[in-house]
Amino acid sequence: MNEPIIARHWLAIVAPKAAPAIATSTLLTLGRIWNANGAEHSVGNAALMVVLATGAATAGAFASAGRAGDSVIAGTTFAASGGLALAGVAGYADGLSLPLLLWALATAVAYGLAARYWRTDRRDTIAHERHTIERHETYAHVERVEALRAGAQIEVARSGAAYAEQLATALITRAALPGFDPAALANAGLPELPAANIAEEH
Repeated sequence: MNEPIIARHWLAIVAPKAAPAIATSTLLTLGRIWNANGAEHSVGNAALMVVLATGAATAGAFASAGRAGDSVIAGTTFAASGGLALAGVAGYADGLSLPLLLWALATAVAYGLAARYWRTDRRDTIAHERHTIERHETYAHVERVEALRAGAQIEVARSGAAYAEQLATALITRAALPGFDPAALANAGLPELPAANIAEEH
């Protein structure tokens, strides 16, 4: 019932928070590298990125449509569409101002979407911790009751053993008395108290 306490490394805590900024920064960097290698003002490359971004957005729309829509697939495809659009603009534009503007916008949107999932995950974590604490308290109560019951049984056993020891000591002491004859006592039976004595005692 005692669960091990696992201390998370600080990188494991910071990495999910930095993931959206790292992703958009990587796309911006790759787009600018692509720009420097001939994608600047290239209509063919721009058309390719438009087709890919539109295809990803369409896949996201289909994935999120209807009751059986999968939010994970839809979110992934929409993120891919936005990333392709950012990379396409960063590769096509000749200046850095428009790519930086789109990078800031994409980063803000990414953090906005991620914050929703972080809140849900935090609520689930808190609910799980509360359930675990309640379960531990319930089991602790059961353990305390069982410990009290076991202690009572042990005390009963001890008192029985003490009574048996006292009885054995009394029998040994009686047998050691001078003039004690167990055979005569067995033949005669136990003496009965007179009725007058019984009445006086009561």
